[in-house]
Amino acid sequence: METVTKKEAMSASDSLSSNELHRKLKARHLTMISLGGTIGTGLFLASGSAVHTAGPGGALVAYAAIGIMVYFLMTSLAEMATYMPVAGSFSTYATKFVDPALGFALGWNYWYNWAITIAAELSAVTMIMKFWFPNSPSLLWSALCLAVMFLLNYLSVKGFGEAEYWFSLIKVATVIIFLIVSFLMIVGIMGGEAVGFKNFTIGDAPFHGGFMAMLGIFMAAGFSFQGTELLGVAAGESEDPKRNIPRAIRQVFWRILLFYVLAILAIGLLIPYTNEKLANSDVTVSPFTLVFDKAGIAFAASVMNAVILTAVLSAGNSGMYASTRMLWDLAREGKAPKFLAKLNKRGVPVNALIVTSSLGTLAFLASLFGDGVVYTWLLNASGMSGFIAWLGIAISHYRFRKAYVAQGRDLRDLPYKAKWFPFGPIFALVLCTIVILGQNYSAFIGGTIDWYGILVSYIGLPLFIIVWLGYKWTKKTKVVPLHECKFK
Repeated sequence: METVTKKEAMSASDSLSSNELHRKLKARHLTMISLGGTIGTGLFLASGSAVHTAGPGGALVAYAAIGIMVYFLMTSLAEMATYMPVAGSFSTYATKFVDPALGFALGWNYWYNWAITIAAELSAVTMIMKFWFPNSPSLLWSALCLAVMFLLNYLSVKGFGEAEYWFSLIKVATVIIFLIVSFLMIVGIMGGEAVGFKNFTIGDAPFHGGFMAMLGIFMAAGFSFQGTELLGVAAGESEDPKRNIPRAIRQVFWRILLFYVLAILAIGLLIPYTNEKLANSDVTVSPFTLVFDKAGIAFAASVMNAVILTAVLSAGNSGMYASTRMLWDLAREGKAPKFLAKLNKRGVPVNALIVTSSLGTLAFLASLFGDGVVYTWLLNASGMSGFIAWLGIAISHYRFRKAYVAQGRDLRDLPYKAKWFPFGPIFALVLCTIVILGQNYSAFIGGTIDWYGILVSYIGLPLFIIVWLGYKWTKKTKVVPLHECKFK
């Protein structure tokens, strides 16, 4: 009996010391995660296709609209994350302020979103490496990249933070150099004569294809911005979330303006939207490569390929971190198998990391079915899940603020207060809904319905609804009344 008691005491002591994440992310880590979180293939590759599809003006409007929505979402998330910093982030917030079934579905949806993104980025790595090694096997690069990302996350949360810091620094520096070179070319200091606004007047520029063309690239724009909400997940391991999260969020607006709106403007000014190279996702004709080539910078394609490789590793690294933490939190709350809630001595949820990484092996399909096809499928499947997560943030914040006031709490006591409430979350909710429902409208029009296109684009929506309603039916959950919402 005494032996059992000692074991129980030791077990309780171990769980007490190892059941919490370690707050090792410093302010500089969060700042750079915030700055570089959304800079990836969406900006370096997909931006050219956006300009080609909707014209320079259409691409600008689409990216600006999504950017404004993301800014409101981040202020909403910051208000909740500074008050209640948890790794479960909006899954936990939805459980507490909306409905446990919604929190369950959002958690698994977000895990799926980033786990699939890992696979998508690993598929992209094979395409990038074949720029230098055209006859090499896809399996080699996918496996090597997966191993690197796994080790960065396995070592410690500080290891993840340091890797993201340097990955993001490279991406941020590249975009800043690109904008400086672009400005010098626009005014005629580099690359020959001044271009000015000449490319905004050719054909039916600046708005090519009208509103429907802009709607068509909303999805690409949305995927480009996904990753910003990582701050909410990282809040659970931040040294001082009440001070560091608001500081990082304040930079979101300027990041959107500088890195996306100005970059799209520069591409639209320097490259005619009629240029067919913009429609190609090959790194050799990335809009950044085209501009650097035009400026006379040697080895532009190789340099941009290296930068894009960094961006892909960063996105995969972030995806592995976010999905692992979400899976760990789901297990901790009893919404996933208990063995996934185990932490090692360094505060890393190893079992959740292994399960998440195993899904990354989907990228190996690239070697069987062709890199580009698999990458596109995975990209689309993940994109829908990201918008659903954003929808969950908007709904959760609206209910959070309503419950906070309904319970007689003083808004002045909030560590960070989101501006423009309730317009911000309502605007985000409406725009997210429009994009989710209309992202592949073209599949429904014309002579025949494109069932494959519908499946690829919308598969995330029925999966989410099935998980949400299935949990609600089995657990008999109800919407939490405002007066019963828990703020602890």
